[in-house]
This record gives sequence, C-alpha cells and structure tokens, in this order.
Amino acid sequence: MEGEPEKIEAYLAKAVSQAGICAVEAAGSKLDAGLLYDKTLYHLKALLGEVTRLSIGSIEAQEPLERYGIDSIMITQLNAKLAESFGELSKTLFYEYQTLRALAEHLVAEYAPECMQWVGMSTDKERVEETAATARYAEEESTQIAGQTIAEEAAAKSRSYVEPIRSYAELGAEETREPIAIIGMAGKYPGSRDMNEYWENLKAGKDCVSEIPQERWKLEGFFQPDKQEAVADGKSYSKWGGFIEGFAEFDPLFFNIAPREALSMDPQERLFIEACWEAMEDAGYTREQLAVRHNSRVGVFAGITKTGYELYGPELWKMGAKIFPQISFSSVANRISYLFNLQGPSMPVDTMCSSSLTAIHEACEHLYRGECELAMAGGVNLYLHPLSYVGLCANQMLSVDGQCKSFGKGGNGFVPGEGVGVVLLKPLSKAIADGDPIHAVIRGTSINHGGKTNGYTVPNPTAQGELIRSALERAGVHARTISYIEAHGTGTELGDPIEVTGLTQAFRKDTADKGFCAVGSVKSNIGHLEAAAGIAGIGKIVLQMKNRTLVPSLHAQELNPNIAFEQTPFVVQQELEEWKRPVVELDGETREYPRMAGISSFGAGGANAHVIIEEYVPEEKMPIRVTAHHPVIIVLSAKNEERLKQQVERLLSVIGKGEVTEGNLADAAYTLQVGREAMEERLAVIAESLPKLVEKLQRFLEGHDGISELYRGQVKRNKEALSALLEDEDMEKTIAAWIGKRKYAKIVNLWVKGLAMDWSMLYGDAKPQRISLPAYPFAKERYWITDIKTKQASIESTKSVQPTDIFVDQKTPETAANISQKYEKESEDPNSEAIPSYIQNIQSHISTSVKMKKMPDISYLAAEYERIPSTMVDNQAYSEQDGTTRGTNRMRRLTDEGNE
Repeated sequence: MEGEPEKIEAYLAKAVSQAGICAVEAAGSKLDAGLLYDKTLYHLKALLGEVTRLSIGSIEAQEPLERYGIDSIMITQLNAKLAESFGELSKTLFYEYQTLRALAEHLVAEYAPECMQWVGMSTDKERVEETAATARYAEEESTQIAGQTIAEEAAAKSRSYVEPIRSYAELGAEETREPIAIIGMAGKYPGSRDMNEYWENLKAGKDCVSEIPQERWKLEGFFQPDKQEAVADGKSYSKWGGFIEGFAEFDPLFFNIAPREALSMDPQERLFIEACWEAMEDAGYTREQLAVRHNSRVGVFAGITKTGYELYGPELWKMGAKIFPQISFSSVANRISYLFNLQGPSMPVDTMCSSSLTAIHEACEHLYRGECELAMAGGVNLYLHPLSYVGLCANQMLSVDGQCKSFGKGGNGFVPGEGVGVVLLKPLSKAIADGDPIHAVIRGTSINHGGKTNGYTVPNPTAQGELIRSALERAGVHARTISYIEAHGTGTELGDPIEVTGLTQAFRKDTADKGFCAVGSVKSNIGHLEAAAGIAGIGKIVLQMKNRTLVPSLHAQELNPNIAFEQTPFVVQQELEEWKRPVVELDGETREYPRMAGISSFGAGGANAHVIIEEYVPEEKMPIRVTAHHPVIIVLSAKNEERLKQQVERLLSVIGKGEVTEGNLADAAYTLQVGREAMEERLAVIAESLPKLVEKLQRFLEGHDGISELYRGQVKRNKEALSALLEDEDMEKTIAAWIGKRKYAKIVNLWVKGLAMDWSMLYGDAKPQRISLPAYPFAKERYWITDIKTKQASIESTKSVQPTDIFVDQKTPETAANISQKYEKESEDPNSEAIPSYIQNIQSHISTSVKMKKMPDISYLAAEYERIPSTMVDNQAYSEQDGTTRGTNRMRRLTDEGNE
C-alpha cells in the first residue's frame, strides 16, 4: 500500500468503523455510516421490542434472535413493519441474519437510502444513493489491497452464514469428477404401482392425495377437524395423505423368507427389498452377474426415518400373540446385502426428510473411493401408526386442508406421503463399457447442515445456498445452464420463501438473469414422502428428461405472496409443456446445453442434500433386423404358472404401448435372456417378427396347445432326465454346434426343462443392448399386523387389533387424581370396562407434550403399552381379509414349517 494514500485512507477508515461499516468521503458528500448503523440498530431494537414486548435496554445486538422467543408469527409481523419503510424486502431476512447486528449491517450496506429515511438522517435520497455507491466502491478497493480487517473479523463472527465458495468461472476443470450413471430405477408411489404409472399421473397433473384408508385405521376418535382442539386433545387435525396401494403385500417365498418372519418385518423393509430387485432387473442384471462381473462389490444405501410398526406389539402381547413387529433401520440395508449376496458397504441413512438424497450422495462418494463398483441407493417411507400423525399435528406441521401447496398462496403445512424408490448406480465410463442402459447421469452431489438457527426445525437459507453452490461447483456446472429445479417445496408460508432465497443466492454467483429456470415439487402430487422424498423427486426428473416434458406443479395457481418470483431466476411450472434444451451464451460462446436439473431435500433437523442430474443421450446404433433367417428367442420364467402368465401379460402390455418395437425387439430378447434369473416355470418363443410373437403369446394366454415354436417346461419335473446331459463335458460344444447350424428349437427345448444356457454364445461380439423391461410380478400376499385375530377376540367380538382404539371415546385427559382412582378400580375389577390407565397415561403424555411444544416420546408410549397383562390365546390365528388365500394352507404358511 506504500505510496497510495487514497487506498490507505480507505483502509484505515474501514478498520476503525463499527462492525465493518465504513465512513467514506466522496464527491463532496459525506455518509456517516457509523452513525447510520447505530441509528438503524436502535430502530431494529425498538421494532423487536414492540413485537416481543421487551424493553429496548434488554435487547442485545449480538444475541441470537431465538433468545427472544422469535417465531414465524413474529417474523411475519416484523416483515410487515419493515415493509412500511423499506418496501419489498426478502421475507426471509430474519432467517438469513440471526442477530440484529448482522441484520443492521445488511440493511445499511444494501439499503442505505431507505435506512437514512427510516431513521430520519436525510431526505435527499439521490445524494444518499450516490454516496452509498461510492462507499461500496471504496470498500471493494480496500478489500482487494488489505484483506480482512479486525472489524471484519468481528463482524464475521456475528454472521449466521459462511462466505460463498468460488463461482463456476473460478473452478478448475481438473477438480470435477466423473459423472455417475443411473443404470436401473424402480419405484412405487401414491396411485402408482410402477414408474410407468407414476409418469402417467405426473403428466396428467393428478392429485394422488386421499383420506386415510380404512384398512390403516379408523378416523373415529382420531380425527378432530378443529386444529386447536386436536392439538390440545392429542388427536390429529389431518385425515389426508398420499398412500400407496398394497403397502402390506409381499412375496416372502420368492426371497426364501418364512411368512411368519415376514409378518414381523416392517412393511418398509419388505417394500425396499422388492424395489431393489426391480431396480436390478431394470438394469438387466441378475444376482449371479453382480457376483461374477463385479465380484459382489455392490453397496447398499437405504434412506429411512419412519417408525411406528413396533407400536402394535404391546397390544398383541396383551392378547397373548407371540408376534414381534419390529423395525431395524440397519436391517433394511443389511437384508438386501444378504439376500442379493452383496459384499460392498451396507448402511441405513436417517437424516429425516433428506435421507434418500443423502443415501445417493453417500453411494456416489463410495463409488468414487472405489469401495464398491455399483451401488443401490434410495429410500422408503410408510405411515403405519396413527401416532405418527398425532406427533406431527402436535407440532402443527400438517396441512389443514389436505393440499401441499408448494409455492402456492395459503400454504399451511405438508401432507404426509408414502413411497419407495431405488436407483442402481455405476461410474459413467464403466456403464458405457459394460453396455448398461443409462437413464440419466448424476453430475454432482453435496450435503451440509444449517447449523444454529432461530429454532431446531428452522431452515437456514444461506446454508441451503451454500449447499447448492457446492453441488454446482463439484459438477463443474454453470447455474445458467440449469433449466429445472425439483424443490423441497413442503408448502409452508415461510419455508418455501426460504428455499427460493437459498436457490437465488446460489444462482446469483453465476448469473443475474431472471425467469429462465422452471421450478416445481412432486409433493403437490403425492405429499411429502420424508425419507423417500428425494428419490421420488429424482424419479420425476429422470422421467421428465426421458420424455422431454415438464409436468405441472399443483395448487400454485396463485403464488405465495412472500416470494417475489419476478426477481429470481425461477418460474413455477404450472403446465404440461415441452422441456427444451437451453441455449445459453457463456464466455462469448452461444450453444445448446443438455437438459440439467437440480433437486433439493432439507431434513427437519437441518441436514440438507442437493443433487445435479443431466440427461443422457446414447450413441445411435443400427437396429438388429429380425427375420425368419435371424429370429429372436424370447424367454420368460417365474416361480409358478400364475406368475409366468403375468410375465407374458406384462410383455404384451409394453409391446402394446410401443415400448418394444421391431427396431428393439432383438434388444428385448437379449435383455430377457441375460438380465433375468431363470426360474422353475419356463416359456420360450422363437419368433421371426413382432406380430408373430404377439400372436403366439396371446394364444398361450388363451390356453391353446400345440403353438408353433412355443415351448413350455418345468425344472423340477425334468431334473432327473437332464442330469446326464448337464454332466456331459461335451454339452457346451454340442450347443455351440446347434447355434452354428441355427437349430434353436433344440436349445430352447432343453432350456425350458432346466438347462443352464449362456445366451451370449448366440451373439459373439456384436451383442444387442439391454433395455428397460417390466420387472418380476411378485405375489401380492397380505401380511399386516392388525389382521391378526386371537382366539379370545374371535369368540367375543371378532375384533382384530385396532391402533385407534386408544382414541375412541376419549375426552380431554383427566386430572392425576382421577386417573389414579380409575387405576385402583381396574386393579380391583379385572373385568372392568373403565379406560385402562396406560391409555390415559398416553393421552396425558401427548397433551403435556403439546403444551410444552415438544414431540411426544415414542419410547415412553411404547413402555406404557408393555404394562398390559397378556392372556392365553391362539397365536396361530390370522385374518384373511384380502380373500386371496384361505384355510389350512394359509395357516400352515404362517409357520416356519410352511416355508420351502
């Protein structure tokens, strides 16, 4: 700085100013920034004191605002009062700046003219604006030559955020990492049994939220429409949710699990098992291929946060049933590794609402570190017990009208939602080399925590912005090239503005452009899936990319008035429209960029995750022609004949939808040959064209015999007959000779009887591509804990376990004295019809928790159940409410003896 007096003067002025606010002399005008800061801070104290009813003297500039009991209602009042003097300000200021000192610095730095008018220092607005601009320029100059002063360091300690990391332009290309390919994908969501139905619902803009199904629990005694009364009485003011069909269905024998063990498993674990299988098949892999080609080095990362299934246990034990419903988050991931024989990392991830995106982040990191070659990652979420709703209502988190109004006016909370989703991941270069189907690629991921805020569940917009910047820069992606954001968007009055503020902060580092990026949230369609919210959003993004279409976000015809979208890069997507690739000018070059999207998930406890996804455009290859001289061999198999017929029906369905055509028929045949496990019941068809294949499969379903070049067989029935051939060391040479002579009938005739066939021998080096085809049709057997009926219950009232019994005919919790008197009566009269003490204790605990603004203690509630005395009942009884399997056979299957 020697020899530059102007810069030295600027530096010294900045160093002695209060909290980094400089006093600069420019153009003959003087702005006493220190005095302006003092007066602005005083006015902020007076404003906070007015709202909180505290004296100005008791309010400290450096104290976190949460110390003064600030909440969302107070923030709304403060915003309204500031708007009277400042006009349109961000509605999230009190979330971005957590002390009055930090807020005063921000206002003086960015709104100096308004501050001076507010505190009465000047009415010459133009002169103030000119002076403020000169002051900011001088401050920037001094920062370049002097770095951070002592005053800046002190101010930094009081700030609630970290300085933004480098922009895209500052990031070296060598720091970006290889994208991760999504090679398999599966999911089940409200109103959708698979990803195809999910897409149809999204495309139609369907609201899949409904009332709580009767099969879950009764609304009687559980639902109280008046919000305040519901909270006070320990009930739910919400009766809506996004529920999946068949939540309790499972095919245990497919996975060699005893039905009785399946009944004890949390339905979330069962759903995740089937979803992982479907994702594996979607990628065209089998368990054997994962072991042989990848040495079983496959990781499993399962996002899960919901409990509740175990709460049914005590009621069952009271009646003497020896069933132990349980949930182990570790088991959700570990059982996949066990059943699929996977030897990579295996871990559950619980970061609340960001669990599945965090699981995907962890999967990508483990792939980068070489700790696995592939990774299964996703999440699952079910609402299995009414206490989950009661707890959320106690904290007033749920919507009062059953709508999740993401970015819409009148947002008042989220709607609970259910679902399960899984993706199979592999580094892009390896996926291309292995000929894997690629749905999309993950360009970058990032996780962080919001740190200390105004409350445990209060989000931090600046931390969210830093999260998104980190993901963009890890990916080496310029924010201007992002054309869609799948937002967290829980539909709350201030939560959504906080999210938009964080997004805007992240994008502003790269561009000042406005209105170029669509934003939406699938929560408006299916509710908030908590642990599975992220994977549901990724599924939506990938489907939009594959179909080159943006789908509407619902319930936002009138936008949230607390969000000035016209001042942001974002536009709420409200219609079905083509998703065009953006054409952007960067560094003087204008070109078309691929479709790219970001997705955010923010956990209620502050754990955040963001993922950047890009479309994948494969190289076009010449289709393999199918002729009479070069026919295709379609092979299907299943555990039993019923499932085999469903396999045929599913294949015909995708042919009818145009997903399998003459152009990719050879690919479909190859996928079914190498990408599906060969099971007991087998069918093979040799076809010279797609119409011929359809004709033969339809005739098979109609029950015709003697269909030309259609072969059927069972493995067990032909096991002995094939044993000699299987042991023949020349069998492989024989098969090779048949292939050379195109004697395919001999090959498939042996395959349907149990021959293990290496189908790659048919193709040599020019192999077709594996494509996405329908997964295995699992048996839909119902295993639900409340279906169990004890002998005593059957004789007396045929009443099964009902989770809402604790709410029926309940009044406001009585005094401790009355509860004690009732308990004494119960002890004297075992047949008393009085309300049991454990139920009253539960109600009392919930009510007390609500008054203290705390979540009810689930462990305490479960402990109260354990005080119930058990009685002698028939442990084998089971209700057949689904009507699919009845009688002695079903009873036998509920024991380990019934398991194969």
